[in-house]
Amino acid sequence: MRWFGPNDPVSLFALRQAGCTGVVTALHQIPVGQVWPVEEIQARQQLIEADNEQFSPLHWAVVESLPVHEDIKKGRPARAQYIQAYQQSIRNLAACGISTVCYNFMPVLDWSRTNLNYVMPDGSRALRFVWQDFALFDLCILKRPGAENDYEPAVAAAAREQFSSMSAEEIAQLTNTVLLGLPGSEEAFELAGFQGLLNEYASIDANTLRENLYYFLREVGPVAEEVGVTLCIHPDDPPFPLLGLPRVVSTEADLLGLVQAYDSPANGITFCTGSLGVRPDNDLPGIVRRLGHRIHFVHLRATKREENPRNFHEADHLTGDVDMYAVVQELVREELRRAQTGEGNPNLPMRPDHGHQMLDDLEKRTYPGYSAIGRLKGLAELRGLELGIRRSLADQEQPALTTSAHTFAQ
Repeated sequence: MRWFGPNDPVSLFALRQAGCTGVVTALHQIPVGQVWPVEEIQARQQLIEADNEQFSPLHWAVVESLPVHEDIKKGRPARAQYIQAYQQSIRNLAACGISTVCYNFMPVLDWSRTNLNYVMPDGSRALRFVWQDFALFDLCILKRPGAENDYEPAVAAAAREQFSSMSAEEIAQLTNTVLLGLPGSEEAFELAGFQGLLNEYASIDANTLRENLYYFLREVGPVAEEVGVTLCIHPDDPPFPLLGLPRVVSTEADLLGLVQAYDSPANGITFCTGSLGVRPDNDLPGIVRRLGHRIHFVHLRATKREENPRNFHEADHLTGDVDMYAVVQELVREELRRAQTGEGNPNLPMRPDHGHQMLDDLEKRTYPGYSAIGRLKGLAELRGLELGIRRSLADQEQPALTTSAHTFAQ
């Protein structure tokens, strides 16, 4: 499971008791663009492993995330120094035995939602994205120049009407939610300076951002390959442009272009079913079949598109629009293929991504999407699904093996 460090309300003991052996974390205290020192990496490892002699062992399995500096995304001259720092961080992580590094290339904002406390039919709370609410923020609160062109006229009109009846408290809540920016954070961007951050991308379209991503990969990929680290990009969340900013890791075509840009096993994918699943044109089981050899890390969660397909909420892990059975079946087959061929890690690191705030966690402070009990529920469901699939595949193979042996003996 993901763990945000010593200040995370969910303890390492909770992760251990959930049945986890790997921890997904990052050094959030180090400013973006600075090198992650070996000493800081080792200190985090020691914190995670402190009780391993007494209890079920934990280890730092995946870095999520090693952030990419905005100057790299924008292709500015200063990117050279930030790429050098990134390369050194990769070397330092490898020296400490950490070999899977997740990152993303979303400009300015990370994941985006408009409601962090959407009430589900059972009373639990989920994350939700509503296109009209996002338009309201963009048109009426941020007042971004040119925003009118990004929304259907009916949506823009409805957003303005909705804004006219909102209280100051409701406006502030929506603003803080949209500007939250980073998973595990409780601090939002400041509205006053946010437009300035967007303006810096005024001349950067999708093609330019994509080329800046490929440049980054061609610079850091050889270092990762040299030291045995696999890089795995996280898809855009949600997987379509927002606030006039391009997003270039949203579709299977985007993923294919990325792995071809630096053709190495070191350059791969974080397969996030929630992010990619928001788009109905993404064939998730098919992506695993076609690009499974480049999947290095897996996030399993389900999103549910609503009447307006740009609206979605986080569903239970085995419901929503993601055919989790088909996805997990393909992932298991990929692991079995790797075990047979010796290509890649046959044990893909997976975490149950997001979870509903439920039961006792409704009364606790939690990071949005990262409460303990909702993720525990998701993990239990996913592990049961995986076990059933593995047993089913084994049972299907057994008759064939028996017949083959019988024929050979004759």
